[in-house]
Amino acid sequence: MLHDYIGDKDFKKGMNMYLTKFQQKNAATEDLWESLENASGKPIAAVMNTWTKQMGFPLIYVEAEQVEDDRLLRLSQKKFCAGGSYVGEDCPQWMVPITISTSEDPNQAKLKILMDKPEMNVVLKNVKPDQWVKLNLGTVGFYRTQYSSAMLESLLPGIRDLSLPPVDRLGLQNDLFSLARAGIISTVEVLKVMEAFVNEPNYTVWSDLSCNLGILSTLLSHTDFYEEIQEFVKDVFSPIGERLGWDPKPGEGHLDALLRGLVLGKLGKAGHKATLEEARRRFKDHVEGKQILSADLRSPVYLTVLKHGDGTTLDIMLKLHKQADMQEEKNRIERVLGATLLPDLIQKVLTFALSEEVRPQDTVSVIGGVAGGSKHGRKAAWKFIKDNWEELYNRYQGGFLISRLIKLSVEGFAVDKMAGEVKAFFESHPAPSAERTIQQCCENILLNAAWLKRDAESIHQYLLQRKASLPTV
Repeated sequence: MLHDYIGDKDFKKGMNMYLTKFQQKNAATEDLWESLENASGKPIAAVMNTWTKQMGFPLIYVEAEQVEDDRLLRLSQKKFCAGGSYVGEDCPQWMVPITISTSEDPNQAKLKILMDKPEMNVVLKNVKPDQWVKLNLGTVGFYRTQYSSAMLESLLPGIRDLSLPPVDRLGLQNDLFSLARAGIISTVEVLKVMEAFVNEPNYTVWSDLSCNLGILSTLLSHTDFYEEIQEFVKDVFSPIGERLGWDPKPGEGHLDALLRGLVLGKLGKAGHKATLEEARRRFKDHVEGKQILSADLRSPVYLTVLKHGDGTTLDIMLKLHKQADMQEEKNRIERVLGATLLPDLIQKVLTFALSEEVRPQDTVSVIGGVAGGSKHGRKAAWKFIKDNWEELYNRYQGGFLISRLIKLSVEGFAVDKMAGEVKAFFESHPAPSAERTIQQCCENILLNAAWLKRDAESIHQYLLQRKASLPTV
């Protein structure tokens, strides 16, 4: 953000002045700001002190009004809080370098400003009523943006026709998801935007969108309309799934291979009929040695057949694990075992996690996979951790794995009382190195519970209306 605000030439000039001046001496932060300020003529110290001397970052709210041939933007800033609105005496303020682009040239800033007060008005000259306006070009600014409904609506065609650059499409969706999670906007707004990504070709954009939809799916596994969100996932991912197909195309890059794995895994997990049938066929050929699966397709295929399989499928997977020569293949299998849905099979996977077959450092991904695999898996994994706490703690006590184990196992809960249960368990079974993680997990559980209370009904209604309006095939 600072580099973008100063500009490449002056930034390098300032860095050169700083390094030359202090090459044989000690330096303080202020010395760097001074050099960059001298090179650029901009108030670098004043700007950066608002970022480095207070915690957090801002949320910029923007609304627009067409005034003849110009667009008037009204901007306001407040501290972004994951739990919603900021509660405190004085709301912190930042000096925020803001770039503004329009559909006339999506890759170029039409205007650059420094927002140095809580509210400000900006006039964009010669912007037609049908042109969209976007803040934070290239998503380099360290802030979240909240658009008025009309501005957001006008950006959707830019996502659909890909005229918004990939990093801006990603940033827009990512900001919205964070705002919904914090209760600042409705989750339904995010779902509407996600539907605009039908023509998206970019792996990084899909990866972020997929991650956010996964978080939402986990949240809604606590409701009785989990199946409806799976239908939504299928609708969002099936066009790209059909375009990519199962087999590599000549001349495609490694990102296409990664995207194919991601999309097929998502569709298979959601129970997309054609994907499930093809995954089963390819898995059978793979096991029988007729046609070995390429490395890129193994995780999505394994995940799909396990999620919609039975005890026989799990036994085959455990056999493949035993026979695998490569540790990479063993890990790949371990990460997907938790997709299995039947309670007795979930128990079998958890027992397997602590067996000699699994390296101690990999046990965590097996248990985490179970917790992330389903609602029942989450409960079973938490019980398993409590029942086997002594052994697990002795294994991992000092390192980062104990924190990872706790985070993966409990962060998907969304009931207030679970936060209390997790807190109470670790009060009587201390894990000093994971103290911060435990605190964060309890906060996240409470945030999830609040999110569910707030938005579950409106999400359900939206998904039902959507279903009713879709043409039946």
